[in-house]
Amino acid sequence: MYSNKKLGRIAGIIFLILAVTGIFAEFFVRQKLYVPGDLTATYTNITENQWLFRLGFVSDLIMSTSFFFYVFIMYTVFKKVNKNLSVLMLLLTAISVAMFCQNALNQFAGLKLLTTDYYVGALNYEQLQSLSIFFLNIHTDGYFVNQIFYGLYMYPLGYMIFKTGLAPKIIGAFLMLGAIVDIIGFMVYFLYPNNQSVLLQNITIPADIGEISLCLWLVAMGLKGYDKLKTTT
Repeated sequence: MYSNKKLGRIAGIIFLILAVTGIFAEFFVRQKLYVPGDLTATYTNITENQWLFRLGFVSDLIMSTSFFFYVFIMYTVFKKVNKNLSVLMLLLTAISVAMFCQNALNQFAGLKLLTTDYYVGALNYEQLQSLSIFFLNIHTDGYFVNQIFYGLYMYPLGYMIFKTGLAPKIIGAFLMLGAIVDIIGFMVYFLYPNNQSVLLQNITIPADIGEISLCLWLVAMGLKGYDKLKTTT
C-alpha cells in the first residue's frame, strides 16, 4: 500500500512522462514537419519522415494516457479533501483524454492520405496535398476545442491545492489562472481566427507554470501533511 506522499511522487513521475512525450510530439515532430503556408514542403516532410510522424502520433497517445492516470492518482488523494471537486476533475479529464485520442486520428488521416496506395492512385497530387493539410488543420482545431475540458480540469485541482496547502498555494493560483486563460484562448481562437497576437500565442504560460511547478514539487516532496487534513467542502 502506497502512502499518499509516495502516491504524490508517482503522480509527479507520470506527469514527467506526459510532459516529455507531449513536448516531443509538438516541438520535435509537428513543428519540424509542418511548414505553415507551404503545402508542398509539408507534404514532402511528412512523406520523407513517416516513421518520425508515426512516432509523434504514438507519443501523443502516450501523453494522453499518462494524463488520465496522473489525474486518477490525484483524484484518489484529493477525494478526501473534496469528493465533489475531485470527481469533477476526474470527469473533465476523462472527457479531455477521449477527445484528444479521437482528434489524434485527424492527424493520422493526413499521413494515410499521403502514403496509402488507394488514395494516391485515386486522387491527384494537388487533391492529396489539400486533403492532407485539411485533416492536419482539423487536428489543430480539435486541440483548441479540447482546451475547454483540459483547461477546466485545472480549476478544481488548483482550488484544492490552494485551500489545503498540500503544495505551495502559488501553484494552485497558477492552475486556477491557467484554467481561465485556456478558456479565453479557446474563445479567441474561434471567434477571431486571424488573430496572431503574441498574447494568444503565449496564453497557456500560466497553465504551463502551474503544471510544471506542481510536477516538480510532487517529484521532490510528494504530498506532505496529507494525513493531517480535514475533509473540506
